[in-house]
Amino acid sequence: MPAVTTKGKNHMEQRLLGRTGRTVSAVGLGTWQLGADWGDVSESDARAVLEASAEEGVTFYDTADVYGDGRSEQIVGRFAAAHPDAGFTVATKMGRRAEQVPENYTPENFSAWIDRSRRNLGVDRLDLVQLHCPPSAVIEADATYDALDALVENGAIAAYGVSVETVAQALAAIERPHLATVQIILNALRLKPLEQVLPAAQAAGVGIIARVPLASGLLSGKYDENTTFADDDHRAYNRDGSAFDVGETFSGVPYGVGLQAAGDFTRLVASSSPGILTPAQAAIAWAWQQEGVSSVIPGARNEKQARSNAAAGEARNLGTEFMEGVRAIYDGRVRDLVHDRW
Repeated sequence: MPAVTTKGKNHMEQRLLGRTGRTVSAVGLGTWQLGADWGDVSESDARAVLEASAEEGVTFYDTADVYGDGRSEQIVGRFAAAHPDAGFTVATKMGRRAEQVPENYTPENFSAWIDRSRRNLGVDRLDLVQLHCPPSAVIEADATYDALDALVENGAIAAYGVSVETVAQALAAIERPHLATVQIILNALRLKPLEQVLPAAQAAGVGIIARVPLASGLLSGKYDENTTFADDDHRAYNRDGSAFDVGETFSGVPYGVGLQAAGDFTRLVASSSPGILTPAQAAIAWAWQQEGVSSVIPGARNEKQARSNAAAGEARNLGTEFMEGVRAIYDGRVRDLVHDRW
């Protein structure tokens, strides 16, 4: 586990974010949902989520230029501007404003996308820009990193990373000498990154940003076979992967199997931390307590969720028995369905 440099506000664990040189909260905030791409979220509600997170010690905020077509960036930018001395780090992502084919990942497009994000966020230099799940050929190309290095040199961005779908993509990116971070799906239903990605990143000094820590909400233990999702919610329309990589929705686990695994996880939490952690908090704590993780970025749709998620950053060590219980659920329920795919 990365060295804990300080205890932040409300005793939130603080971590070094790879080669950015920045210290961030072990639990951050993912802001896809604040763009209102899947369910209506007013700006006042979005701002309440951000303010509640900050009050609970969250200093790391992850957005993207396509979340709400820039709406998420704009809201996060106004929020950060209102707290100039809070020490926030804002990460954004680029590359999905065009078709995800290698020929679109050009220096000219990089500059245009970054200029738009700088306007949306209201800053001259972006703290961290991540390529947003690009094709493997882009991750493997020297030209990609030449263009990103040039953007660092001209002051448009302070650091860069990649958001990936697969372990192979992560390992290829980690080999690059100036890469600051890798963002990857990591949760109790997606354990493969533990085998190679986290050790390789730690050895290279690359930060790991763990996304989808609740497996699209499954690990909250609140869903059942009768749960319905809005038509514009990816948990309704992307279960077959027709819109984007199916691994982003319920971590690629078929919904029925996911419910069974989530039930096992809820029972594990109840037996290990009775009355202390909710299943969602335990899932978030499990993720940030993995050796090599810099920050975990659960989303939140309201103030209560934001505070509850942030509280997971103060959780005690879950212990070997809990970790082994998670492994048993994974091996017994989902390994054969996801391990070799991502």
